[in-house]
Amino acid sequence: MSSFIRIAEPEDITNLTELMYEYIVGFYQNPAPPINNIHHLIQTLFDRQQGIQFVVEENGRLVGFATLYFTFSTMKADKIVVMNDFFLTEPYRDTELESQLFLACKNYCINQGYTNMTWITSINNTRAQSFFNTMKAIQGKDWVHFSIN
Repeated sequence: MSSFIRIAEPEDITNLTELMYEYIVGFYQNPAPPINNIHHLIQTLFDRQQGIQFVVEENGRLVGFATLYFTFSTMKADKIVVMNDFFLTEPYRDTELESQLFLACKNYCINQGYTNMTWITSINNTRAQSFFNTMKAIQGKDWVHFSIN
């Protein structure tokens, strides 16, 4: 098998769109955003100014992706990355590819001079929490996450 992690490119838009719908609708059971919105998001990330997407490719097929958004932290007075998405299709979870995708994100942040990479996951996603623990991630205890729709 030929597997590797790379930065998403414009020719990935169709396959990446399908994978993102599998993540949004299939995995997290959220309503499907309009395809134009998904395409606009992917296109925005191609210029690598506001964020970047990494994809996991195996035998010419995309089987995972991670989305990093660039921002700042007042507390750190420096630039940080928010890993907004981290997803692999079921057969690739708990595999070396999962670790490689995470390390690609981590190394990108280090190499680009970001102070910190942060993310959240569902409280019910214990499998992901276990994975992040094995990757030596530190679970936050000092902050309560809120959102508004």
